[in-house]
Amino acid sequence: MTRNLSQSFPATRLRRPRASAWSRALVSETALSPDKFIWAMVIREGENIAEPIPSLPGVSRLSVDRAVEAAREAKALGIPALALFPYTSAKDRSAGATLAFDPDNLMCRAAQAIKDAVPEVGLMADVALDPYTDHGHDGSLENGEIVNDRTVEAVVRQSIVEARAGFDIIAPSDMMDGRIGAIRNGLDTEGFQNVQIMSYAAKYASCFYGPYRDAIGSTGVLKGDKRTYQMDPANTDEALREVAMDIAEGADSVMVKPAGAYLDIIHRVKETFAMPTFAFQVSGEYAMIMAAAQNGWIDETRAILESLTAIRRAGADGVITYFAPKAARLLGA
Repeated sequence: MTRNLSQSFPATRLRRPRASAWSRALVSETALSPDKFIWAMVIREGENIAEPIPSLPGVSRLSVDRAVEAAREAKALGIPALALFPYTSAKDRSAGATLAFDPDNLMCRAAQAIKDAVPEVGLMADVALDPYTDHGHDGSLENGEIVNDRTVEAVVRQSIVEARAGFDIIAPSDMMDGRIGAIRNGLDTEGFQNVQIMSYAAKYASCFYGPYRDAIGSTGVLKGDKRTYQMDPANTDEALREVAMDIAEGADSVMVKPAGAYLDIIHRVKETFAMPTFAFQVSGEYAMIMAAAQNGWIDETRAILESLTAIRRAGADGVITYFAPKAARLLGA
């Protein structure tokens, strides 16, 4: 709320509180700390592997044993949770995404290993079929169309498999209508009443996902685009409708994705619903900052912290980001 304050120079000097570091800290309106980060992490098959991802400088695909080491690092840095995403080779993909329902798949083995080693660290599972389909879409493809209800049935099965493996948060990113209610019912029926659902409630059909698709092995696989189910970047009111439906269906928290170009959406969602609201600083946002920093065009440290502060300032309670460990170390310095 804007208050009607009578302020005039020279009685009022707005620079006074900015004059020293201690004073700036006292009047800072937005706090940034490691406990507000969820570390986005890409995992892969193998042992003792940290495979650099060229389009994500500084990020590697980690084998399960290395992901366990990263989970220990997260605990030490004060990062409360990890969001896991699997790399799947072309030979392991199929039209029906059958690997998504295998209780011995990479995601499930990683969750079990991390929970055995570092049970205090929360685990978030991305639920969608795109890492497993040979067409790269988030759902069941029939005659060139993503079929809503059949996809919902599939992501419910996937959610239950991942909950059994030990994931604490199920995060459906498929953007199918009705999937939150169906997943909640499925989890509850199987005895997973305490497993949270963080809905990718306002997920936009964005160009900023390119490096992620490279990271999980979807580059060159995707046939067509995802605009029939992901949101139009031009729309804001529609985002509120999406969020409202997901809350009504049982979402414990909601997410806006991407983050940096959608600060207005984050703000509207938080102001409207007062729900736990998260934002995903996606691969393209990360890659742009790192590329500019590596070319000497911007200051890497300041760009990382400023971008995360802006997302928090817009209203996000937490941020899913590839910068989590680096930012946590910067904040602890």
